[in-house]
Amino acid sequence: MSDMDITAIQKTLYDFAGARNWQQFHSPKNLTMALAAEAAELLEIFQWLTEEQSKNITKSEKDMSLIKQEVADVFIYLA
Repeated sequence: MSDMDITAIQKTLYDFAGARNWQQFHSPKNLTMALAAEAAELLEIFQWLTEEQSKNITKSEKDMSLIKQEVADVFIYLA
């Protein structure tokens, strides 16, 4: 899966959740709350940065690794 294939990603996530019997928790309310929590974790990375620091964050491998992880978590709930 080299290109972003949303249908394949959705199937992978569905199968992953199914193998763990998580669908029982995947109500609109729970998924929305989980999405908000993950978005807040992304926001937390930027919370106390200045505008300049936020623009230069791409220069930090450590920070970018955290950002990519949180963006992926947000994406999971959007997919």
